[in-house]
Amino acid sequence: MQDAHVSLAHGNGGRYMRELIAEIFVRHLGNPELDADADAVPVTLGEGEIMLTTDGFTVQPLEFPGGNIGSLAVHGIVNDLAVSGATPIYLTLSAIIEEGLPFEQLERIIAALGEAARSANVRVVAGDTKVVRRGEAAGLYLSGSGVGLRARAHHLGLEAIQAGDAVLVSGPVGDHGAAVLLAREEFGLMGRLDSDCASVLPLTQALLAVPGLRFMRDPTRGGLATVTHEISRASGLGLRLEQGAIPVRPAVQSVCEMLGYDPLYLACEGRVVAVVDAKSAPRALEALQALPQGQEAALIGTTTAEQTRVVLTTPLGGERFLEELEDDPLPRIC
Repeated sequence: MQDAHVSLAHGNGGRYMRELIAEIFVRHLGNPELDADADAVPVTLGEGEIMLTTDGFTVQPLEFPGGNIGSLAVHGIVNDLAVSGATPIYLTLSAIIEEGLPFEQLERIIAALGEAARSANVRVVAGDTKVVRRGEAAGLYLSGSGVGLRARAHHLGLEAIQAGDAVLVSGPVGDHGAAVLLAREEFGLMGRLDSDCASVLPLTQALLAVPGLRFMRDPTRGGLATVTHEISRASGLGLRLEQGAIPVRPAVQSVCEMLGYDPLYLACEGRVVAVVDAKSAPRALEALQALPQGQEAALIGTTTAEQTRVVLTTPLGGERFLEELEDDPLPRIC
C-alpha cells in the first residue's frame, strides 16, 4: 500500500479494501481457516460443552505500556472463556477503522493481535473490516467472538459458592487501569507502569485441577470490587476482605492517591479472582504461585452468611463497606 493513512476508499469493498485485508490482516493473522473471500467458514470442535463469548474494545490510547488494543482484544476474549473453565480454540474479529489512522500504527496493532492469538494457541478464523469517516471513531474499535470447549466435569458458577469459601486473586490489582491512565499523559505525571494485559489460561488451567473450585472471574471493568459485589449479589452471601492481603503495586497505589482513585475499582486484564472451598485454598494458592503470572497470588478473604455486604478490614483493624460502583468516574480503559 502506497498510502500512509487509512482512507474511506479502504472500506468501499474494492481494490483498496482487498489490499488492506490482504497486506495487514491476513498477513498477520493468516491460517488455513481464515479465508478472506468467504462469508462463513467451517470449524472443527471436539468433545465437551461448547462455550461462546463476545466482547468489544475501545481503549484510549490505542497503544499503552504492556500492550495495545490488538493484544487486549485477544486476551479479553480468551480470558472470558478461560475463567469459564473452557479452552479457547477460535476467535472472530471485527475492526472499525477511522479514516486517517496511520497504516504503521494499524500494522503494529494487528501484529500484536496475531502474536497474542498464537501465544494463546487460538486461531482467528473469520473477520470483517469497516472504515468510518474522520471523527466518527477513536482511531480503531475492535470487537470479536470466541469459541472454546469445556469438559463436562467442570461445573463452575456463582450458584456453587457457599458460606465459608475462600476468595483468592492471582496477582496485583489495578495495573491495567493505572497504566492506561498514565499513558494518556493528561495528568502531568511522569513514569512508566506496564499493563497486566495477558492470557490467564495457564492460571485457570492450574485452578481447574484443584478440587473444590467454585467460581472464576477476570476483574476487568470495575475491577476487584465489582467482582466481589457480583459474588455477593448472586450468592446472597457477604464477603469479608482483608485490605492488607490484597496485592497492589506501590506505583499503582501512588497513582491512585494522586488522582483520587481506588485501585480496587481499576480494571485488570491479566488477573483471576477465584472462589474455592476453604480446605482447598492452600492447594489453589500453591498452584497459582507456582506459575510466573501467579507468584504474587494471595488469599484475600472469605464468604460469610453473617451479613450480605462486602466488608473491607483495614490493617489497623477497622472495617468499612466496599460500596458498589454506581457511576463511571474513569475514562474507558478496555
